[in-house]
Amino acid sequence: MAQAILNRIAAGDMFAVEECLDRYGGLVWSIARKMLRNSDDAEDAVQEIFVDLWKNAGRFDESKASEATFIAMIARRRLIDRIRHSARRISAESLDDVLLEPFTRADRAVQISVEAQQAAEAMRTLRPEQQQVLRLSIIQGMSHQEIADAMGLPLGTVKTHARRGIIHVREALGVAAELSQEAAA
Repeated sequence: MAQAILNRIAAGDMFAVEECLDRYGGLVWSIARKMLRNSDDAEDAVQEIFVDLWKNAGRFDESKASEATFIAMIARRRLIDRIRHSARRISAESLDDVLLEPFTRADRAVQISVEAQQAAEAMRTLRPEQQQVLRLSIIQGMSHQEIADAMGLPLGTVKTHARRGIIHVREALGVAAELSQEAAA
């Protein structure tokens, strides 16, 4: 039986590095593209994942998992770390700044700015976990599954936070009352 590529990398075989890229580059790239929306971020992440693989190749144990499983596990963990880091960066920004920044150039922008301010005020009344889920969904454009992975929460919990948060914001903005009046008319 041939020696695993990762074991050869750990032993310092430079040909094994190229063979690893050829064999598993597509796997790592597909996982990165599935978990990250931006292709530039995915390219950076793939490079970081392979650097991490070189450093940790000696930890691979054929008796515990296949090489592909080990590589996919390292890739997913690094991508989740990256998403969590990105989520923390966004949460530090002011939601008001994010919502108001592009809407200050025209008259219509003033109206939108007022509405955005009201939405931001309504968002501040939400529970912290609801705010975080809605920020990641609305501002980052992350799917519920991506948010669940990034926050380490079950998918159902993320969906519940999103739904309850949106209902609360609608109620705070009076949208629910307007919809009820329109339905009654």
